[in-house]
Amino acid sequence: MWQSVAKLTGFASSRLDRFLYPLLIISLESHRSLPGGTLHAVQKFLVTGYLRSTGCIWRSIFQPALVWYGAHLHSLVLKFVDRRQNHSTFFFRNRAEIELIRRLADQASHGSRIDMAIFACSKGAEVYCIAWALKTARPDLTIKLRAIDISQEVVEFAKRGVYSLRGEDDKRDAAKSGVATFSDQPPGYSPFMFMSESEKNAMFDRDADVVRIKPWIKEGIIWQCADAGDPELTSLIPLQDMVIANRFLCHMQPAAAERILRNISRVVKPGGYLFVSGIDLDVRMRVAQDLKWDAITELMKEVHDGDPSIRDGWPFDYWAKEPLDASRGDAAIRYASAFKIV
Repeated sequence: MWQSVAKLTGFASSRLDRFLYPLLIISLESHRSLPGGTLHAVQKFLVTGYLRSTGCIWRSIFQPALVWYGAHLHSLVLKFVDRRQNHSTFFFRNRAEIELIRRLADQASHGSRIDMAIFACSKGAEVYCIAWALKTARPDLTIKLRAIDISQEVVEFAKRGVYSLRGEDDKRDAAKSGVATFSDQPPGYSPFMFMSESEKNAMFDRDADVVRIKPWIKEGIIWQCADAGDPELTSLIPLQDMVIANRFLCHMQPAAAERILRNISRVVKPGGYLFVSGIDLDVRMRVAQDLKWDAITELMKEVHDGDPSIRDGWPFDYWAKEPLDASRGDAAIRYASAFKIV
């Protein structure tokens, strides 16, 4: 009987934990008697309890051989857990990604110009890290960097380039907008936690507990409030050599994320590059295959594993990514975070 229940509910395991049995039965019985909205609410309640119960066990016993079960748990998370946008960010959150951006930019001839757009620029950390890395490595290049976010308040905060080191309980750097250095940051996760002291000295001018991005890093950056899903996006943003669209599409339902990803790709010049990390892998792979993007496999594993905030939360965080499985026949198109647009 329990084998049949497991099969009907999509569980590949041959035995189920006892506490899960009544939940599955209730779910199946509800399917026959409850209207759609109520059924989803009941299922969400049951699945949330199940995920909470299995979380501690999973973290203590996880082994690579159990990835298939983690994939099952993550599929439940994607289906039932609420998603929401936030503006948490980190400086140097994915060093391999910045290195790959630098390597691709390094292909440019001496003295040339690179047009680059960064969507969902948030509080500016990613923008300034990329600007610093490229300007330091290739001072001969003209880097025309465009930073874009849907929130005007966030854009204004990022443009200032002024951050507080005081901690999450201090909001004195919020100015009039209500946006502050530690807005939306998870407890205990400073935006500066991945920076070395030498990097702080290289990027910031410091005045007590307040740091300011150095003027030469800020120079030339265009700050813009725009919606990545706007059908008129190509009239608002000129074609770019490189587009960065990281860690915001995961906060959307798959259909919306797919529509916006397709829209963003339209502002990349033919032969240009698109970086898209922090998105449901099935969505990214489907779009990449459909539009025939060329996956960039250089540093693929390093970039995939390079952001602890995305790597470590799997399978219970909806924004987290599954471990890279190099044995898959579609590994390149599934796990690459950078693509050449043809």
